[in-house]
Amino acid sequence: MKTANFIAAGRTLKGELRADGLLYDAAGEAHNPDKVQFLLPVKPGKVIALALNYADHVAELGFKAPEEPVMFLKPNTSLLPHGGTVIYPRGAKFMHYEVELGIVIGRDARRVKAKDAEAYVGGYTIANDLVVRDYVSNYYRPPMRAKGWDTFGPLGPYLVSADEVPDPYNLGLRAYVNGELRQEGSTKDMILKAPELIEFMSRFMTLEAGDVILTGTPKGVSHVHAGDVMRMEIDGLGALESPVALEDESAEPLIADEGERK
Repeated sequence: MKTANFIAAGRTLKGELRADGLLYDAAGEAHNPDKVQFLLPVKPGKVIALALNYADHVAELGFKAPEEPVMFLKPNTSLLPHGGTVIYPRGAKFMHYEVELGIVIGRDARRVKAKDAEAYVGGYTIANDLVVRDYVSNYYRPPMRAKGWDTFGPLGPYLVSADEVPDPYNLGLRAYVNGELRQEGSTKDMILKAPELIEFMSRFMTLEAGDVILTGTPKGVSHVHAGDVMRMEIDGLGALESPVALEDESAEPLIADEGERK
């Protein structure tokens, strides 16, 4: 089932996307997805993101493959629904998209073994893990300043239940900027998949229902600018679109530390 939270006719609704392409709310009323305001498909307690989880992206960045998952927390203040505007920080030299599969935890998980982990997956969604590369020189330290900006975590548009995704590790991923294909890959190339990630993370923290794990991105990242429109696609999960706008003129321009520029 593909579910979405949205606003239509001034009402906040939860609905299901059906085969006819319309969203149906709890009362059975149909809504055109192109004429509603999307909200986040899930409100996570926490968002745990992975860096360097695709070998081709590791090579693209010139790094070595990590010996264990490279994780960081994505602030909930970074989350943005489908159609929301990403703010390009004033003074930034290089900002890029990252199309990612988002794993939504379905029930609390603590000390779960990999062989049992799939039962704790509630569903999947699309994420765009945006990055200001001005603040990235070494992915082996938490890249919070690079990835934690407000609006740097578009998520959605749908929460697709796990039973609707028979093979989450054979899904095509694509990123478009202004209609141009910039990034393409497949979840089959993930280094660590949900079972291993859930086992590793749940050893030392409780994964709660609604939490989201962002699973990394394949190669193909490139610069986006104010005025661009990004479109992230994953097979069977829909398409997540986000326009980009320059930060307000009153904002202090971003200046990266000299030692952090690439």
